[in-house]
Amino acid sequence: MTRSILVVNSKGGCGKTTVATNLAGYYAARGKKVALVDYDPQESSVEWLAMRGSDRAPISGIAASREPVRIPKETDYVIMDSPAGLHDRPLADLVRKADTILMPILPSPIDVRAATHFLSEINKLRKVVNADVRFATVANRVRENTLAAHDLNEYLDALKLPNGKKLPVLASLRASQNYIRAAEKGLSIFEFAPVKTLQDRDQWARILRWINHAGKAKSKSKKAA
Repeated sequence: MTRSILVVNSKGGCGKTTVATNLAGYYAARGKKVALVDYDPQESSVEWLAMRGSDRAPISGIAASREPVRIPKETDYVIMDSPAGLHDRPLADLVRKADTILMPILPSPIDVRAATHFLSEINKLRKVVNADVRFATVANRVRENTLAAHDLNEYLDALKLPNGKKLPVLASLRASQNYIRAAEKGLSIFEFAPVKTLQDRDQWARILRWINHAGKAKSKSKKAA
């Protein structure tokens, strides 16, 4: 069963491509068949793939802003990297394709305010388009023990889903040079020696557990239907 993971935020520069490419690299390195669908006209994910060595686990790349989206057969994971400024019908179309949504947020007042409005729009769409889609946030490029990080954590802790439950906040990903080095080579942090990326891998652990748990929940729902 194919899993579809949408990485989305209407605010540009929040690290959507970093999250999307590292997810793609993680699953590909574990022998999964992965398609990375880049809906952003800037094509940062497609460029990341172009830097990837032929000796690495393959990932199918699709530049969705300029070509038809045809997912290869027997794909295990479809990772969707969305563009900035996504609203209304284009946003609804992508939410409709997803069973899991991750929203990276940067620790800045501007990003937090933008996220508040966008979360409201996402939640309204989920009621109409896909009520079963799993949705969570990821704090990105966080510098520990800073006022900005503290303020972001307080904001995220207060977020609620439409049913009143707390919105899952999966991780605080640090501002690490490992992500820059990985991007330069078309790799994920999971394709470097573990000793060099141990702290970053630890921060990703909860994200990956949550995605896997969401996948099991989807499987049970399909069987029940």
